[in-house]
Amino acid sequence: MQQTKTASAPNKARRTEACPIDLKVLMNHIYEFRKGVRQMVLFTCHKRYEAFARQRLEHMGIPYLVQPAGKQNLNLYFGRSECLDAIRLIVNRPLNELTPEEDFILGAVLGYDICAQCQRFCKRKGKCCKVS
Repeated sequence: MQQTKTASAPNKARRTEACPIDLKVLMNHIYEFRKGVRQMVLFTCHKRYEAFARQRLEHMGIPYLVQPAGKQNLNLYFGRSECLDAIRLIVNRPLNELTPEEDFILGAVLGYDICAQCQRFCKRKGKCCKVS
C-alpha cells in the first residue's frame, strides 16, 4: 500500500511522489532517535526497502545492524553503538527463539514499558505475575 504526497514549489510544476507507509514509519523512528526520544530502534520491513534504509542511516551517520526476519522481511536495528553491541551478542538467532531472559533484555534495550516486559518475562517463564 502506498500513499501519495503532492508537493509544490514556487515556479515549479506540481509533481507527485509515492512514499510507502513503511518508509514513513522508518523516517519517524529516525526522527525520534535523533531527537533523543529513543536510544535504540527495531524496525521490521520488507527486504525491498533495505537499500533505502541503509543509505538513509549511513547518510545520517547512524549505526545499524540488519538481520533476516523470515523469507521476505528483515529486522533493522539502529541507535547507540553500545546498544547495538549488546544486540549483536544477544540476538544471534530468530527473535522467536530467544530465551525469556534474552527477550527481556532486548525489550528493555528497545525502551519498551518495563512493567509489560516483566509480565512478558514471567509469562514466558511459566510463572504467574501479579498485575496491580
